Amino acid sequence: MKAKILKVLRERGDYVSGQQLCEQFQVSRTAVWKAINQLKEEGYEVEAIRNKGYRITSSPDIITKEELVSQLHTNWAGQEVYYYEEIDSTNTRARQLADQGAPHGTLVVADCQHTGRGRRGRVWESPKGKNIYMTLLLRPKFSPDKASMLTLVMALSVYQGLKETVDLDLKIKWPNDLVCGNKKVVGILTEMSTEIDYINHVVIGTGINVNLEELPDEIKDMATSLILETGCRQKRSAIISAILKHFEENYETYLETFDLSKLQEEYNRILINRDQEVQILGEKQTYTAYALGINEKGELLVRKEDGSIEAVYAGEVSVRGLYGYVS
Repeated sequence: MKAKILKVLRERGDYVSGQQLCEQFQVSRTAVWKAINQLKEEGYEVEAIRNKGYRITSSPDIITKEELVSQLHTNWAGQEVYYYEEIDSTNTRARQLADQGAPHGTLVVADCQHTGRGRRGRVWESPKGKNIYMTLLLRPKFSPDKASMLTLVMALSVYQGLKETVDLDLKIKWPNDLVCGNKKVVGILTEMSTEIDYINHVVIGTGINVNLEELPDEIKDMATSLILETGCRQKRSAIISAILKHFEENYETYLETFDLSKLQEEYNRILINRDQEVQILGEKQTYTAYALGINEKGELLVRKEDGSIEAVYAGEVSVRGLYGYVS
């Protein structure tokens, strides 16, 4: 009830009478009054004027289920939301929910996580009330070999969602980090449960440094946050809503061809590796090459010193651009 009332007040943007809310949701005036008081306790400023009704005048920076539901404008992405004040990892919880039958599009969000991970087991700094820690659960119907491209779909969607909500010059560092200047602001970790030729589920975890004003000494030279770059606090719920909207659109586009052919041009346009000399860090050898952009499979095409073109696979190698940013 609280989420429904919040959504109506937010979308209307003007006064909504208590009677209208009673009639719309078939509840008593007491129930409406209780829901309004709960919103006030959570930090929402609600103006109430006799014969006019209620109006939201200010919202706190929270990412509760009710706040997110009131912001979302999607068909399936985030229509089921699980919110936790503290959690070990949103990816871990999403995998557990998947095993319990949670549907495609389920969103897990936490205000703080204790064991967040990045690629190759790196720890993601996770203080309370500052950042975005979210995982989207998917149940794709295609073969497992195509799932790795979903990481790039999310990276593009995060870029688009942030561009919609934050005035900031961002780039994608292949395959799945977002950077501002030479510093990382977003990390994405995709994990999958499969049979030989069938995907049980995919979980895509996204961590975004939002209102983090100080970074630990060990990462401050290679990471940053939205508030450090803009000087302004950002509403995390609006960012999550925008990302999910774009992911839903991009995912549907991906399903038309089961590759990135229709998203490839936009991804390459904002790819910071493109037209740069890079180092390919393989398990057996390291070599320098010139990055050309991604192909329709999401592989990074590089031109080697002998002129040959090689497709680099995400997950098999790491790419280190020679512009000061280290993955």
